[in-house]
Amino acid sequence: MAQTFSPRSILLCVVFLFSTNVLALSAVLGIDLGTEYIKATLVKPGIPLEIVLTKDSRRKETSAVAFKPSQNAPKSGSYPERAYGSDAVALAARFPGDVYPNIKTLLGLPTDDSIVKEYAARHPDLQIDAHKTRNTVAFKSKATEKEEAWMVEELLAMELQSVQRNAEAMAGPDGNVRSVVLTVPPFYTAEEKRAVELAAELVGLKVLSLISDGLAVGLNYATSRAFPTVNEGGKPEYHMVFDMGAGSAKATIMKFQGRTVKDIGKFNKTVQEVQVVGSSWDRTLGGDALNYLIVDDMISKFVETSAAKKASVTPEGVQGHGRAMAKLFKDAEKLRHILSANTDTATSFEGLYEDIDFRYKISRATFEKMAEAHAERVAATVQKALDVAELDIKQLDSIILHGGSSRAPFVQKQLEKVASGDKLRGNVNSDEAAVFGAAFRAAELSAGFRVKEIRISDGSFYPAGMKWTNAQDKPQQQRLWTDRSLLGAAPKEVTFTNNEDFSIQFYQQVPTSEGTTVDKETKVLTTKNLTATVASLVEKGCSQPDIQFKVKLRLAQENGEVEVEKAAVECEAEVQEKGSVMDGVKNLFGFGKDKDQQPLNEGEESTSSETSESASTTESTETATTSFTESSSSGTTTTSTSGESAESSPVPKKQLVVVPISFTLEKAGIPSLPKAELTKAKDRIKAFEASDKSRRLREEALNQLEGFTYRVRDMLDSEAFTAASTSEERAALEKKAGEASEWLYDDGADAPREDFKAKLKGLKDLVSPVEKRIDESRKRPELVKGLKTSLDQTTAFIDTIKGKIAEADAYMSSLSASASSTSEASSTVTAAPSKDAGEFDGLEDEETTSTTTTTAVEDRGPVPPVYTLDDLKEITDLSTSILEWLEQKLAEQDKLPETADPVLLAKDIMEKTKKLEKAGMDLAMKSVKNFDKGKNSKKKSGSSKKSSKAKTKKGSTKTDSDGSEPTIDFKEGENYIKLGKDGKGPSAEKIEEMIKRMAKEQQDKDKDEAKTKTHDEL
Repeated sequence: MAQTFSPRSILLCVVFLFSTNVLALSAVLGIDLGTEYIKATLVKPGIPLEIVLTKDSRRKETSAVAFKPSQNAPKSGSYPERAYGSDAVALAARFPGDVYPNIKTLLGLPTDDSIVKEYAARHPDLQIDAHKTRNTVAFKSKATEKEEAWMVEELLAMELQSVQRNAEAMAGPDGNVRSVVLTVPPFYTAEEKRAVELAAELVGLKVLSLISDGLAVGLNYATSRAFPTVNEGGKPEYHMVFDMGAGSAKATIMKFQGRTVKDIGKFNKTVQEVQVVGSSWDRTLGGDALNYLIVDDMISKFVETSAAKKASVTPEGVQGHGRAMAKLFKDAEKLRHILSANTDTATSFEGLYEDIDFRYKISRATFEKMAEAHAERVAATVQKALDVAELDIKQLDSIILHGGSSRAPFVQKQLEKVASGDKLRGNVNSDEAAVFGAAFRAAELSAGFRVKEIRISDGSFYPAGMKWTNAQDKPQQQRLWTDRSLLGAAPKEVTFTNNEDFSIQFYQQVPTSEGTTVDKETKVLTTKNLTATVASLVEKGCSQPDIQFKVKLRLAQENGEVEVEKAAVECEAEVQEKGSVMDGVKNLFGFGKDKDQQPLNEGEESTSSETSESASTTESTETATTSFTESSSSGTTTTSTSGESAESSPVPKKQLVVVPISFTLEKAGIPSLPKAELTKAKDRIKAFEASDKSRRLREEALNQLEGFTYRVRDMLDSEAFTAASTSEERAALEKKAGEASEWLYDDGADAPREDFKAKLKGLKDLVSPVEKRIDESRKRPELVKGLKTSLDQTTAFIDTIKGKIAEADAYMSSLSASASSTSEASSTVTAAPSKDAGEFDGLEDEETTSTTTTTAVEDRGPVPPVYTLDDLKEITDLSTSILEWLEQKLAEQDKLPETADPVLLAKDIMEKTKKLEKAGMDLAMKSVKNFDKGKNSKKKSGSSKKSSKAKTKKGSTKTDSDGSEPTIDFKEGENYIKLGKDGKGPSAEKIEEMIKRMAKEQQDKDKDEAKTKTHDEL
């Protein structure tokens, strides 16, 4: 019978499968996109906020990617080897033209920007090209000369892909990381943010949101704290996050507070709020700038050495030498870190430039003197943030330090001058607070996690507005948001008097390096049907001067881009009885009255529009595209009370007509990548990834082959291998292994993966037969012993059951022989009473009958067997055949030498053992089924006895047996046969022991019932 499932079971299975898929896909990633380092945190069920480790088990990865040129020209369809992080930086001295560090500073910038020019001067070997359509930075690689220049976004995408691979390795086999939240500096413009989003898109990452560095630190700070509740009289806290990393310095002031809000039902809840109130930055004040101070000092002292003077070395020559600059910059960073904890340090270079050696010493005092101008910029950054937030330094509760460069002694001295020393706080992880905040935000935005409710509001950081040409062809400009405006805040409604299609340009006001500001376009809104809509409204009664075009605008919380929530024209018009303005506009866009649009019912006739309109003097219609609101009323309405059909006179009313306008909202500024170029860039990265994977697989195959050749040498020296193999086999193996080893270091250096696999297979084909002999020889004794034990147990079990069957048959024969004498005794006991019998003589007869019955129950003989001889036939035949097979195979195996392939295999022995155990298990389960049948028959027998007892009158006779044979019963709901953890059933002895126990329990139960029966009849 097929097994069926209830609807609830099916629903639970569906929910389980769905939840499993959701959990598998719910992993999210928070990434702190730093200038020098990239850090990532994974959030997955079972892995809450865990730092993603690099392949070297480091908690952060150097922000660099390198193309390692191959010795030979790369083959068609292949790319050079890529290196990431510290591996990439280590190649800078050898291949300075193919190592790309700190590229975050170049995102979204044109090639003529001052920051790009400074980067090019510091990395002289890098070939910077302008992208052909976007005019942004691209790099021409020497290792991929046949390829077009690589966009900065493509290089950053490769770094993100490396982080993604590490995260998926941590998440496990079912880990699928596709959603991320990335941190960005507050000074990033719309163009730079789009560049980050493009890089993520190129490798298939979905950006849930961008979050500013300072807010990410503030969010992490708030996760473990509760702040004063403002609507209960508490005052908010103000904290500044001073973040100084490798590329820039940022100061972000935030307001932290609690707020009681409405929860589900009648309950309230308290949520935490973090709001950016002011921010400031210095785009070039960071660790790199401090490193360049040391590099410049190194160059100036190097050219003053006697050896350099003899070689006529100039500062320009050293600065233009890529390898020398890479060496200097690498050591300058080490020196700066050492000076944070030591007063002086030194380093040396061998063959720095023109084969000239150089030794350099520097003290902390010297370094701080060189950095005096930079130190003043620290205080300026803090003060500007206070000015934007309109706060005084005394109003700050603390200054939270973040970023590696903030630990520099001279930086902290400057902060102590601006604020008292007790305001500086190191109560967050200065390296990982931002990435933990980004991961918390990712979990909050993902539907698969539930986190503490913290409402955040990021800042726009740049003033923004719009430009357009009005109806009089005069250019107009209006500022909509300031640098303190919040992303995701309530939309702003702007009214235009334009009655014809036009465009609106949105812009950001961005400061330049010269101290001025420039309006950079971000988006363009263009109306599509404004002219036609206004003309239609005029025809239907709207006055053209009264028609207004209104747009609701807001800044998206995810990336700060302009969003349009609503665009519509409005006017007030009087409602007419026929051909009203609302009807005309609705009909223009295909929306008639609700009744006109409904299908007629069967047998219903259409009524005239006049009758429909006269039925009601006021009407409010709202559709997906047109809405009307009553603004005023003129006149009164009178109705007729007569029985005739009343036709009310139409009363004119003014109503506000709102008609949505179709529009397009396109990105402005740096052109977006065309679809074809975007697809090409994605394919190029996929091809690079496939090439890397192929290279990894080839290296694995090479390592496997090389390792196996060493293993063969050890085998040939092994006693076990020698005993199980012939001299010819060992000679062939030794020869083939030697040839493979020589080939590896000769022609095999550049061989494809298939050649390595073929060589490895050839060696394994020679080794496998010998290893199989050794393995079989090791396993065989124990397996044979186990099989023999199972056979002995099975034979003993069968003999025991057969003995029980013979004993039961003998008892039944003796019982049949004494049946006649038992019948005579019964008739004597149940003789009819005489006429002179007393009133209570019947009771004596009843007692005699009961006593006879009790005696019969107590003498039941042996326990009836639960098996028949037919039940034992299958397991008996199987046991006999296995025993014959084993004896035959053992005899054959004993005749073979150790160097011959075995005939008695381990898998065959295990298969026979499994069959025997299964047969025993089936026999045991058959006994359980017999118990079930016996239990059911016992219940039926008991019910029939009760009914016969109720019908028996006083003085009636009773037999000593009801004709049913005794059966074995067991407690309802209890399992006597239980499988072990390994899936194997009990042995034959255990089964026999259980059967005896159940039979004894049944006997005891029957005796108790007989005693109870005697008591009831008395």
